[in-house]
Amino acid sequence: MSQLKFDQLQVGDALPPLTLAPVNRTTLALFAGASNDHNAIHIDIDFARKAGMPDVFAHGMLSMAYLGRLLTNWVPQEAIREFSVRFAAITQVGDAISCNGVVTEKDEAARTVRVMLTTRDRAGEIKLSGEALIALDA
Repeated sequence: MSQLKFDQLQVGDALPPLTLAPVNRTTLALFAGASNDHNAIHIDIDFARKAGMPDVFAHGMLSMAYLGRLLTNWVPQEAIREFSVRFAAITQVGDAISCNGVVTEKDEAARTVRVMLTTRDRAGEIKLSGEALIALDA
């Protein structure tokens, strides 16, 4: 990864997008193990159906992890000062998620940029939105 510089960025600049393979049951099982979040709604179809859902669905934090990957593909992890998200919609099994970001603010004094982040499915529905504060060298 080349070192991104503060002076190279402008408000409105887009991060290189990240598009992921469709979410599948293996992804959910692996994420449940890695995150220690074994909520049955994400891994047990019978439980999900009893709860009124047609199928299991992705952990919200999986989408946040995808946005974290988007950020760390763009800047080193130590440049991330803040990272927050808001859950907007359920990510279903089979959804192919695209992660995007755009620079929305530049603080010359602090040498930081604020980035708006989203995950969307193929239909363009926002599943997760958030923002991050990134500190960069000149």
